[in-house]
Amino acid sequence: MPLIAVCAAWGVFWGSWSALLPAVKAGLGITAGDLGLALSAVPVGALPAMALAGRLVRGRERAALAVTMILFALAVAGIGLAGDAWQLALALLLVGAASGALDIALNLATGRAERETGRRLFQPVHAAFPVAVIAAAPLTGLARSYGLGAASVLLIIAAVVAATSLTLVALPLGRGLPERSDGGDGRRVWGAAVVLGVLAACVLIIENSVEQWSVLLLEEHRDATPLVASAAPAIYMAALTAGRLVAQALPRLPLKALYVVAGAGGGAGIALAGLGGGAAASLAGFGLTGLALGPVVPALLSRAAADDPSGTMVWGVSTISYTGFVVSPLLVAGLSGWIGLPAALAALGLLGLPLLARAAQRS
Repeated sequence: MPLIAVCAAWGVFWGSWSALLPAVKAGLGITAGDLGLALSAVPVGALPAMALAGRLVRGRERAALAVTMILFALAVAGIGLAGDAWQLALALLLVGAASGALDIALNLATGRAERETGRRLFQPVHAAFPVAVIAAAPLTGLARSYGLGAASVLLIIAAVVAATSLTLVALPLGRGLPERSDGGDGRRVWGAAVVLGVLAACVLIIENSVEQWSVLLLEEHRDATPLVASAAPAIYMAALTAGRLVAQALPRLPLKALYVVAGAGGGAGIALAGLGGGAAASLAGFGLTGLALGPVVPALLSRAAADDPSGTMVWGVSTISYTGFVVSPLLVAGLSGWIGLPAALAALGLLGLPLLARAAQRS
């Protein structure tokens, strides 16, 4: 299906990018601080692009998704042209903007496809992203071991992304603009979007923390080898995928049940990962976290699409939830300086409480 292919191509870049960072840093001869500053340009570019895209995409989902895919491909290829830290920051600002717009366009297109076909699509579409990340990271490492430079790998990825945009010709979406929300109804829609967006942001804070800090936790606090430690993000992503596919296979599973599983299982899983006595316990905790949290964000987006045909709620939930990725590094870094990394990750289990509270409210 075109939407699954688009999400997979999107994930190919982000999976490869983590594996390319050492080569990019060495190739430009920049410090870790310079690299961190350049990487911060991604969310700076993403958030305003997401806000703008929500206004432009609705009713033009297929064309907008194709355009954002091409822009994303060009931005990815542009990273290879950077010659210093500031040029890299500018390139990543464009990548962030294109990726943010692609995020909104993909979610709005998926929501419209769900309404028009009556099929549940968010879970399988979003499951494609972690699968692509898992596959792309080692393949990128393999390409580097055969002598391919970062610029060459980025060009290949850009070509994959651009080629995938051609599949959107087969995407059967209706024509015309959806109904718009205004007045009191608009306020209701945005109020609901804030609630769902905050719940999704809680999930994404944990998800981003696992991606960024799990390897460091295992190497520095569990005495794990680099090979064992590198398995942590892959285990999390595999479990994330499994959770989404399980939810897809259970169409009658209510959203309330997902809140309970995510709040309790996800919270307990990240606490186990942080406070577990050894590498095996931490890896099991990361797996439980991914399995429990995986279905929540797609389910929230699906609910938003069903409740608001205008697409405003999907746009709002997507944009608000993205703040979880922005907040996560600062939150974990701050907590780590105060109570240490293991306890900091365990403390993220408290983010499961809003999900449990929402489940209780709906009882």
